Amino acid sequence: MANIRDLKKDINYVLGDIIEAVYIVEASLNKQGSKEGTGIIDDAIAIFDELISKINAKGAEDKKAQMTGIKKELEEKARGLIDRLNALA
Repeated sequence: MANIRDLKKDINYVLGDIIEAVYIVEASLNKQGSKEGTGIIDDAIAIFDELISKINAKGAEDKKAQMTGIKKELEEKARGLIDRLNALA
């Protein structure tokens, strides 16, 4: 079960860091509360909720394969958010 706990922490840290980076970029550009930044934050929160609900879903036949898929999905979605963040800067 430590693997599931670590995955939840990874999701929290990665998406939390992206949200924090949005605030930092907006503050450095003096664009607090921009539409683009708010969209990135909203999407990060939605991704967090989606991934945590997938982890907590019951009835998975192969739990290890499910967790591997969630890790890959986190990487892909986080990379997309980071690309959007880079475009904001």
